[in-house]
Amino acid sequence: MKMLGRTWMAVTAGLALAALPLIATAQEEGGTKTARELRADYDKSLKGKTVAFLPIALGVPLQDEWNRVLQEEAEWRGVKYVVRDPNNNPSAMQQALTALVDQKPDVLIVQNPSVTLLMKDLKRAESQGTHVIQINMSSNYKSSAFVGADWNEIGKILATDVVKECGTGSGKSGKVQIVQGELTAAASVDQIAGIMEVFNKDSAIKVVSNQAANWDANTALNTTATVIQQHPDLCASVGFWGIMESGAAQAIRNAGKIDQVKVYASGEGSTLDCDQVNQGNFFKFLSYKATEQGHDLMFAAATLLESGEKPGTKHLEYYTRPIWIDKGNASGANCFALPKK
Repeated sequence: MKMLGRTWMAVTAGLALAALPLIATAQEEGGTKTARELRADYDKSLKGKTVAFLPIALGVPLQDEWNRVLQEEAEWRGVKYVVRDPNNNPSAMQQALTALVDQKPDVLIVQNPSVTLLMKDLKRAESQGTHVIQINMSSNYKSSAFVGADWNEIGKILATDVVKECGTGSGKSGKVQIVQGELTAAASVDQIAGIMEVFNKDSAIKVVSNQAANWDANTALNTTATVIQQHPDLCASVGFWGIMESGAAQAIRNAGKIDQVKVYASGEGSTLDCDQVNQGNFFKFLSYKATEQGHDLMFAAATLLESGEKPGTKHLEYYTRPIWIDKGNASGANCFALPKK
């Protein structure tokens, strides 16, 4: 009887083991119920929905990289993607926004040229069922989500390094030039607040010029040429965007002062920015990583759509962690490639 029992147990165990491949095959073919349900919920929330993007202008590395990432992310998710290019014309941008709001996309992503220009239409969009995500420069209207740099933080980080190089104990003149973008843009308003909060704590720092170049490299060049002539002992120049500040750097190089003046800028982190660092035009560059911001934009859009909540109910923030770029790391993944013409 004992032998019979052991034989029966061995046969039973053998049958169970033989069945394991069949069970595994069934699981592989059908997948798990949880996985199917999760994907079904995700697709129901996103597939066929429309995401519209309104930059200030395409043809610029920052906006082009956002656009590239958004297109790729939308295609993968089965989302319809629409982009409108106002080509840096505020009137055309206002008209494009009005038309987009009338079309009622599910999500609208907007880069604001100023804190006031677009806010009424952004509010109207959410009141009629469109989630609004503001990218990098917010308006005075707080919409469903903001994705981008914390400009006050950017300003403080830039200023802290300038103080280290030019402030008390440095033996330098302490003279600093500031090159702002558009004065009414959030990137300028908040960045200058952070900079001055730090500068005001060190009496050795003297801001000898604080002017707007309206995001234009030629304007920055001409302004800086005058500043460096008036202040040949200038210690640092701080610009609010890499492409614009490249003009300031050129004026300083033309004056033969590029090795004396520490040139700082913040920006998207393209190969153009890294080239400025590697060529010795920028002492340091503070990158807020446009590629990462593009992914965050679609992540924010997906979060809002999956929530099922009424636009304007949530106020989400996705801040980009800035990183310093200098000659030691101005290469590879820190410098996204520009699209080939």
